[in-house]
Amino acid sequence: MRERRGIKTRMLLVAATALIVAGATFCSLLIVRHRMQVQVTDNLTSDLAHSVTTFQNLQLQRLSSLDRENALLADLPSLKALMTTSDRRTIQDAGVEFWRVSGNDLFALADNQGQLVTAYTKNHDRSDAKLLAGIGTLLGSSTTHYLVDGDRLYACSVRPLFFGKQTDGTLLGYVISGFAIDRDILAEISQATSADATFISEGRALASTLDAPLIKELIARSAQISNGTSKPVWVELGKERYITEGEDLSSHSSAPLQLVVLKSFDQAQQSIRQIDRLVIIAGFFALILGIGLMAALSKFLTRPLEDLATGVRAFGVGDSSHLLPENGPREVRELSMAFASMRSEILQANQALLESERLATIGRMASSVSHDLRHYLASVYANAEFLASSPLSEAERSDILSDIRTAVHGTTELIESMLIFSRTGAGVRRGHELMATLLERAITLLRAHPDAAGVTIVAHACDSLTTAAVVDGKQMERAIYNLLLNACQSAHAHTGAGNVVATLEVSEGLITLQVEDNGAGVPEGIRSSLFQPFVSEGKQKGTGLGLTLAHCIAAEHGGEVTLVSTRLGETIFRMTIARGLVPQTALEGANQRRYASG
Repeated sequence: MRERRGIKTRMLLVAATALIVAGATFCSLLIVRHRMQVQVTDNLTSDLAHSVTTFQNLQLQRLSSLDRENALLADLPSLKALMTTSDRRTIQDAGVEFWRVSGNDLFALADNQGQLVTAYTKNHDRSDAKLLAGIGTLLGSSTTHYLVDGDRLYACSVRPLFFGKQTDGTLLGYVISGFAIDRDILAEISQATSADATFISEGRALASTLDAPLIKELIARSAQISNGTSKPVWVELGKERYITEGEDLSSHSSAPLQLVVLKSFDQAQQSIRQIDRLVIIAGFFALILGIGLMAALSKFLTRPLEDLATGVRAFGVGDSSHLLPENGPREVRELSMAFASMRSEILQANQALLESERLATIGRMASSVSHDLRHYLASVYANAEFLASSPLSEAERSDILSDIRTAVHGTTELIESMLIFSRTGAGVRRGHELMATLLERAITLLRAHPDAAGVTIVAHACDSLTTAAVVDGKQMERAIYNLLLNACQSAHAHTGAGNVVATLEVSEGLITLQVEDNGAGVPEGIRSSLFQPFVSEGKQKGTGLGLTLAHCIAAEHGGEVTLVSTRLGETIFRMTIARGLVPQTALEGANQRRYASG
């Protein structure tokens, strides 16, 4: 099953901190931005109302100043004398001087019947019919002080001319003075109110502080602004948002007139954007600081856990000397102490188990070996008594000596097997050997064994030089000998002619020895434990160490011994070993030793 590797706790803590700080910054940004927008909107609305009031107050101040100037003109004796002539031509010609003295943009004189006698402006002739009609409207209403003259707008003052005192004198006529409301005038007032202003009459902008493209858009939305309520209206002019408020001045004007005051919301948005940037920068530094602190804190928290996990993994592979963490949070220290205690108990239990298994192994070894040793010793003892107690012929003496020699050989072989088994895994002395030579020597030794009597042993080996390997020659010869002996014992017990075939093959990096016999096969009951020590069934002699030794020696040489197949009349064992790195000089030396020994 494939191991699923999760995310480290340190990364989870750092990621959680980053998400929390980023989320808090984002929420703070939304809250601050919303509050700032509400505050800015309220401030703009209040400023706009204040700007409209301030604009009107400034206009009233200029009108009051104009009234005082006009009153001075009305008190001039020369002007009164001119009006007493009642001659229109004389008044028109002489009135120019009074217009120049006043310095106003508009100057007009009317008779005592309210009929306009003459009017002077910078841009119109005094006979202009529209101008005369507008001045007539001013004379007909005491509350009208705005004069619309085509595309121009004037703020006007009307004063009567009396011969004598105003209370009981004779009315001679009227003097009208006015100043033009243009972009320059509005710019001065706009600077004082921090707002833009536009005068609109019948779809025309008479004066404005806005640019021409914005004026056209504003005129198109003038009906939306004059919605009959006093509430400010939001409009978009030239991709910029404005808050506007309109004031209908038609009751004070000679024609329909609307004053629109505007304040830009996008300019106020700049402060919001600046605060947004400050919040983002503060959040970024908070994020960096939070991640740094959490990384340091998580290292303090998780490093002991990682050390403890490393100790657990090391113990899992058999390393019980790995140091466990002694610092970190209290829970980690308690867990480390608990694991250390558990590890100590497991080691003690394993030691006790190994000791018990060692004793059990010694007991099984003693039980298995004692019978064979007693058998061999009894044979030696009985034959020795025969030699000592009775006269024997030369043939009988030779048979008894042969039996004694066989018993001694069996005892020696038994003791040697036990010694090799006890030393397996330690003291391996490797050298460059020819496996074909080791196979030949093992077969030669085997032919002298009683269990090989009557068994035909055939060996098939490739070129001897190709079978060179880096092995412990003595142990490898013993492993081959045990495999062949096991096959001979199986074939010897089978009724009929026993045959054993040993085949030596070489592949890339491996050498394979396959041993086949025609015996009865491996019993079903011992196939799963065949290579465990003291496992033997169906044999009258043997300790059960042969295959175990062969398997252990093969494992020490990077290979193994396996049961390929078994059935009545055919059993095949295969031993593989790693060939190792064999220099050419070693091959030549091994070949020379082979021929020398031959």
